[in-house]
Amino acid sequence: MPVVHISGPDDPRVALYRHVPDGELLRAHGLFVAEGRFVVERLLSDRRFHVLSLLLNEAASRALQPVLADLGGQIDVFIGAPRDFEALTGHDIHRGCLALASRPAPLPLDELLENARSLIVLEEIANADNIGGVFRNAAAFDVDGVVLSRGCADPLYRKAIRTSMAATLRVPFSVAAVDDAWPQTLARLRAGGFSVVALTPREPARDLDEYARSTRHDRMALLLGAEGAGLSPEAEESADVCVRIGIRSDVDSLNVAVAAGIALHRLLPPAELREE
Repeated sequence: MPVVHISGPDDPRVALYRHVPDGELLRAHGLFVAEGRFVVERLLSDRRFHVLSLLLNEAASRALQPVLADLGGQIDVFIGAPRDFEALTGHDIHRGCLALASRPAPLPLDELLENARSLIVLEEIANADNIGGVFRNAAAFDVDGVVLSRGCADPLYRKAIRTSMAATLRVPFSVAAVDDAWPQTLARLRAGGFSVVALTPREPARDLDEYARSTRHDRMALLLGAEGAGLSPEAEESADVCVRIGIRSDVDSLNVAVAAGIALHRLLPPAELREE
């Protein structure tokens, strides 16, 4: 389809973009939204995703022209004025760049585990920015996948995608089928040969640095919980070992994404060794 300039925010051809603020409604329609030029460019470059359309301002259209030319007119491209974005979505999309894409089918846990050597496992992390930050760490340290409990925020929510710098589009993930299957999900990791390492500030967890110096795993799953509540007792009990990051006693805890990055840096071999 050729590039089309819309007539304004009431143009029926861009009506779906009114759902941008409502992640659950988009999910009910089988869609997700990506925003920002860098994220949208990565989405377009990854042919695993079916992109329905783009809504761009003139500047974003020019910036994305090389990747759009490679697609050969396969995607609907709508051009709107800056004021149209806020009228449509309720947000000032200052970079003027949105994409609507079909949600991929959920990845079965067994498929994720089959060839993975390293995983991040997240329990009840409801903050989309933290989800995005953890996925960004996963991509940086070449983690093979992420397993999420049902209470976690959607990795394909626009804020999670944006915070992750599109890592939620690159790092495979699986979501537990139902809440009461979470203990069974953790048990399946151990049955699959993964050493489950739970990160917790609670005693008697071992010091992370000491543990990392003395231990290497063929398959490792790093288990993290929400800030404040931390991991559930059931999750901690499912772990092979609990480790803690040494911080000042008058500081409660680290942000979960920060903690994940520190732990991955300590526990995984250097990237150049993993690539051999």
